Amino acid sequence: MRAACRRRKRTPLACAVRSCWNSRVTIRFRPARPADVRAIAAIVAPYSARRILIAKELISYFEDVQEFIVACEDERVIGCGALHVLWDDIAEIRTLAVAEEFLGAGVGHRLLGKLEDRARSLGLKRLFCLTFEVDFFARHGFHPIAGTPVGMDAFQEMLRSHDDGIAEFLDLAKVKPNTLGNTRMLKELY
Repeated sequence: MRAACRRRKRTPLACAVRSCWNSRVTIRFRPARPADVRAIAAIVAPYSARRILIAKELISYFEDVQEFIVACEDERVIGCGALHVLWDDIAEIRTLAVAEEFLGAGVGHRLLGKLEDRARSLGLKRLFCLTFEVDFFARHGFHPIAGTPVGMDAFQEMLRSHDDGIAEFLDLAKVKPNTLGNTRMLKELY
């Protein structure tokens, strides 16, 4: 194993990919298409199996495909992330995932940046996430919060949603098994 791999506790493949990503391989970012849904589900599957991300039915990805941005190496989808608008000034970062062999190559960082750019273009002021990856999001300006960062009028309106993600945002008891151990985080967009 190369010294750089040992220091970072990465496999040689992960280091080789990082090297490729920095020099010879071009990673492109674009809006997701319906044809990407199975690749998105495949990237998310190992994270869902470890209960890091919530498992979803394939139909859910099709229904939400317009919220996703994907990272591609050539034509292969290697990462994904979604921006789900919650209210007039806030959105949630959802399903941010990178193919395991590309972890540490900066793909997640760049995907999050693209999602933040999209949020700004929509005039949003804040981003929310519910995550186990506290350090990653903290490095990107998110901070842990308690409670729900919306006023009572918005809270009452959001209670009408059938989206489990909204229920998680509102910290409702019916979704507690999905959120145990997660940290609620918020970022102000400037």
